[in-house]
Order: sequence, then structure tokens, then C-alpha cells
Amino acid sequence: MKKILIFSLAYYPDVVSGAEVAIKEITNRIDPNDIEFHMVTLRFDSTLPKIEKIGNVLIYRIGFSRPNPTMADLRKFPLHLNKFLFQFTAAFKAMSLHREYHYDGIWAMMAHSAGVPAAIFKICNPKIGYVLTLQEGDPIPEIERTVRPLWPLFTRAFTRADVVQVISSFLGDWARIRGFTGPLELIPNGASLPPADYYSEADIKILKEKYCKKKGDVFIVTVSRLVEKNAVDDIIRALPLLHQNIKVLIVGGGPDEEALKQLANDLNVAERVKFTGQVDRKQTAECRMISDIFARPSRSEGMGNSFASAMASRIPIIATQEGGLIDFIFDAKHNPDKETTAWVVDRDSPDQIAEAVKDILTHPEQVKKVVSTAYKLVSEEYNWDFIARDMHEKVFKRLFAFNHTNL
Repeated sequence: MKKILIFSLAYYPDVVSGAEVAIKEITNRIDPNDIEFHMVTLRFDSTLPKIEKIGNVLIYRIGFSRPNPTMADLRKFPLHLNKFLFQFTAAFKAMSLHREYHYDGIWAMMAHSAGVPAAIFKICNPKIGYVLTLQEGDPIPEIERTVRPLWPLFTRAFTRADVVQVISSFLGDWARIRGFTGPLELIPNGASLPPADYYSEADIKILKEKYCKKKGDVFIVTVSRLVEKNAVDDIIRALPLLHQNIKVLIVGGGPDEEALKQLANDLNVAERVKFTGQVDRKQTAECRMISDIFARPSRSEGMGNSFASAMASRIPIIATQEGGLIDFIFDAKHNPDKETTAWVVDRDSPDQIAEAVKDILTHPEQVKKVVSTAYKLVSEEYNWDFIARDMHEKVFKRLFAFNHTNL
């Protein structure tokens, strides 16, 4: 049995975004008798154990913590130091664990948050294979500006990697720009495909009551961290251009929540905007199920798990083609050689969002065709079973081969 140590800034149960979902979905599908996964991650919440097994991953939590911290707490002393200190404390913890477990490979989840400790470990243990996964969704210039104090080590997060796995061609280009010359594997994130009859009519009726959806209401759902790059503000700005029965269901939490609520008030659409806060995956699926349109007009995107999940839920999508979205968000205007999978809008264009909503509501036959095409795409190319297989065969086995050749 082989052992892989994962570096991830955050993980379940408190932090769940695309990167954390990918780790869990992939590791849960790999036979634990074949590969044993360990992880070094931040603790933040002191009610969580320092050592815990979740799925097929044995987790070691480090760093400053306090009971049930809020978003505001994470920005205060000492918790706000965690992300920077992790770049070094995670490496030291990993080397301590390596003396005990003798890892066959290491896996860094995202360069900007886990690449530096992985690079330090690799420098100290050059014979151990190292895979870097790029899942970054923030604008690349912003990421690079943030890591400037650690630039030499950040550069080595790329150049010291033996394999780089990216979730989009956009991120693959970034790896090459940052100096990686080795094997590059484009393996996207996936989406879980709910059965067509997963929710009964009675279930849906109960869910509509739960989320206050009245007869005649049209729900636009967006699922995302509430940060500037996800452009939830543009969806709210589109509301005054639409009929009163069209409402927005905002699923997720983040530092911009209060500002978005204020924006809804300023535009006199607060009664048409519902914030769920941070919810689990079951509640997220519920929100998609009762909604009529999915919208996320991203200003930047690594890939966007939420889009694939919306496709799997068979609802029409309004999106930009920023970053990695260009790999699977297509329409006739921008991609005449491909089948349409979404309604494409330009970034920072609330008026285009409003027009896309109107087009969706007035062309049901077109919607049916586009939704079917998108579902076919996601079921064939973004299936977690296939993705886990590819990670095992194309990435992890290559790590072990590297380790063997360097013994």
C-alpha cells in the first residue's frame, strides 16, 4: 500500500468549496488498500479534533483556533496569521509525519495556498514525488501580488513539481508561464448526477414552502462564495430590469454578504433577494432543485464546480467565459462550432444578465435543448468516477514511478 500526504489550507467540515469537494470525491473513490491518504490542514475551530479521519483521509489539523469562529474572527488576531504561518508550519508538520509514515508522494491542493509548504518538503525530500493541483479561481494577478513576499518559494511550488494537474486549460497555461516544464494533466472537477426522480412532487412542494417560493415566482439561484470575483452584485443589479416575480436565491456565505444585502436595499429589491448563508451540499442541491435558472457571471474562474452541478441538475445557466469557463460554457455567438450549453454574457454586464433571463423564460423549447446538451456534456466528461480513475492512473501512479526511479 502506498501513502500520499495532502497539503490543503482548509478542509471539511467547516470549509467546503471546489477544492475540498475534489479531494473528498477523488479519495473516496480510490481503494484505501491501494493508497492511504493523510492531510495537513488548518484547524481554525478548536471544537474540531486535531486528528480525525473523514472518508479515506486521515487529517492532521494545525494552527491557531478558537471555538466556532465567525468570518469576522478569521480576520482578527491570531487567526488571521494562520494562512501565512501555514506556509512553514505545514512543511514542518509534514516532515515530522514523514519520519513516522514514510510517504510515497505528496499532493498540494492549489499553488497559492499549499504550494509553498509542498515545495519546502520537496526541497528537503527530493526523492519523494510531488503533484501540484491548480484549482485557483481568483484573478491570477491578484494571486501573484498576494504571494510576492514568498515569491522564490512560490516559484518552486511550480518548478519542483513532478506532475501538475489542472482543472482547466486556462490554469494549464499559468503553470507553463510559471516555469513548469514537466507532464501536465488536464483533469477537471466533476459533478454528482442526481437521479431524475431524486425529488418527488411532494418533496418539491415542501422545499418551495421552505424557501418561500410562491406560485408564479421565478427563482434565479447562484451558488458561490460571496466575494467580488463571483459577481453576485451583478445579478442583484439585474433585478430592477426584470419583472417583480423574478427573485434571486443566493446560496453561500462570504465576506461580501453584508455589502450585497446593502446593495439590494439600495436598489429597492431586498424583498426579492434571499440569502441562505453557508449551507451543506444537501441544502445546496435543494436550492438548485426548486430554481428555474442558475446564474454566476464570474469575473474570474478556475473552472467552477457550481456550473457543472447546475448542468447535472438540468437547469439553464447564465455565465461568462472567464478563465476556465471557456472549456465548457458555449453559445452560438461565441462558439459557432460547438453545441450551446449556456447563455453567455460579458463580465460586469447586468443588462445582459436581464436579457438572458428574458430569453430563457420566453423560449422553453430552446431551453430544453440547451439543458439536454449541457447534461450530456457533464455526465460524459465531468463524472467523478472517471475523474478519480484518471487521477489514480495518470497522476498518482506517475508519482510512485518517480519515487521508484529515484531510490
